Amino acid sequence: MSRKILIIGPSINRSKGGMATVIEGIMADSKLNSNHCIEVHESYVDGNIIHRLIFSLISYIHFMFIYNKYDLFHIHMASYGSTFRKGYYIRFLKKRNKKIILHVHGAEYIMFYNNLLEKKKKKVERIWLDSDVVIALSEEWKNQFEHLFNHKNIIVINNGIDTEQYEEAKCVTEYVRNNFLFLGRIGKRKGSYDIVSAIEKLSKKYPDILVYMAGDGEINEIKSLIDKKNLGNNIKVMGWINFENKIELLQKVCTVLLPSYNEGLPMTILEGMAAGKVIISTNVGGIPELVENNINGLIIDPGDIDGLCKAISKVIEEKEFAKKCSVNNLRKIEFDFSRKKMHEKINNVFTNI
Repeated sequence: MSRKILIIGPSINRSKGGMATVIEGIMADSKLNSNHCIEVHESYVDGNIIHRLIFSLISYIHFMFIYNKYDLFHIHMASYGSTFRKGYYIRFLKKRNKKIILHVHGAEYIMFYNNLLEKKKKKVERIWLDSDVVIALSEEWKNQFEHLFNHKNIIVINNGIDTEQYEEAKCVTEYVRNNFLFLGRIGKRKGSYDIVSAIEKLSKKYPDILVYMAGDGEINEIKSLIDKKNLGNNIKVMGWINFENKIELLQKVCTVLLPSYNEGLPMTILEGMAAGKVIISTNVGGIPELVENNINGLIIDPGDIDGLCKAISKVIEEKEFAKKCSVNNLRKIEFDFSRKKMHEKINNVFTNI
């Protein structure tokens, strides 16, 4: 059944992060778009708070004039402000008996909800229960969401990736074992400062160890810390990079580091897997569904600096282990986490809701 679908979420071109990447992938899929008429309504852009507020308000007013052209709404939602912004859309659509798919992102969603006052918790619960279908990124999230919100129609659709885009990023991984890459928002949540602490310890044993740190966030703070610890030769802060630069960096490294404290199903890990890299990450969110310890990477506890040091050392010192992880990741990404499989599942939801 062909549907006229409006995707509501952040701007593809004027915002950064996983939600925009997922939406961009849907719009680029010719098969999915031939099955349904899909358009995007941009509800958010990056910028200062005044710019974001004005844009969001104008966007919502515009939406109220166009919503009736569509029969299905695919709403992408993260935690904090994103939840309450999307709440206005969902309440508006529910009153008009429109079908709503709520696609939940945001690594800190459980923590965000648990820290709310009871009155706001009730508002968030209403947002969830007003949605016809909820998409969770992992089985772990599905289980937690079912417990929190008592929603009866939560399904799992893992993030997927276009593996062909990463062909050029593949290299003979075991020969660049001293080189590592962090991709993501720089800050405490993704373990950026833990990486600095680990490299401070390891640089004495491995003086040529090198970490590229790419992303937005606390760039000045991390640079100051690196300078303070005299690690400028071992950690290079690249800031936010475009896709071409990302491929270039992936070519230079053996391992992707993501020692996060909270995650959903991180695109960074999927990108590393698609490029045949070893993955070092933590046992949070959906990460254990991506990374099997000692099979295609190494899993540590969040905040375990010694564990991070041991994992990095293992990759540097064990050539065959690095090679095995590389091969296993290329197989796993194609079989379980390709964008094609993700879009097939989304198409089934679009068709059958």
